[in-house]
Amino acid sequence: MPQIDTSNAELLGLKGLHLWHAPLSSCSQRVRLVLAERGLNYESHLVNLEEGEHASEAYQAIHPKGLVPALVDEGELFVESIDIIKHLAGDTAALTSADADLLALADGAQLDLKLLTFEFLFRGGPPPSEAKQKAFQQTHKNAWLKQFYTDFAAGFERARIEHAVRRTDAGFQVLEARLADGRAYLSGDAFSLSDIAWLPNAHRFALMGWPFEQMPYLGAWFERVKERPCYAEALLNWQPSAVQNAFAAYTNQRRKEGTDVRAFGGLTTL
Repeated sequence: MPQIDTSNAELLGLKGLHLWHAPLSSCSQRVRLVLAERGLNYESHLVNLEEGEHASEAYQAIHPKGLVPALVDEGELFVESIDIIKHLAGDTAALTSADADLLALADGAQLDLKLLTFEFLFRGGPPPSEAKQKAFQQTHKNAWLKQFYTDFAAGFERARIEHAVRRTDAGFQVLEARLADGRAYLSGDAFSLSDIAWLPNAHRFALMGWPFEQMPYLGAWFERVKERPCYAEALLNWQPSAVQNAFAAYTNQRRKEGTDVRAFGGLTTL
């Protein structure tokens, strides 16, 4: 939904743009990309997911599902990243030349991206303490998210990982086919919300060592869009070098073990 009613008096009284987001959240990255592309000023409210701040009563009073991002524009609350970027694009012709089906496909890809991110990147980090896990389960109201964290702690089943890899590959193949006609961007000659919706996904899977070399048109698109200033401003500048190095080390470790993302879902045959 593009906008939700809120009875939170603090939100209703806010002026200008306010964004609640997390540095490595792909959905937050989408929103920051539009803000950077349009040169919009906003008040930044960081939500520390590692410390469980999205499970706090204060944040769940902002976003009913306890997820990031959340945007307030002159007292009006918006959630869901695709809806937020549509709102922020306004009537900017180039950005709004996006294809609705590509936006829907990107939206539908988020659950698989989340699962594969946790499996192939976040699993390399130290697990939260038992006290933090217990506090999260007690205070967060989103039953799906609580179950997801429980499943992650227990270890995802291989079949679940493989299904997510196959669906992700199918989505990227759609993009590869779109770009095969020589267009510069996903929806034609203009950089649009289609590109913004998919750029964080390509960035995230590149960190996992996804075989983009097997998709020449998509690989060339990724190199092209990375040259835009918004990529550094909205993604790279929020990604500490220590975190990137840790991701690279863990990806290399799993590659050596034969348990990296390429070992699932038939990717080794691409």
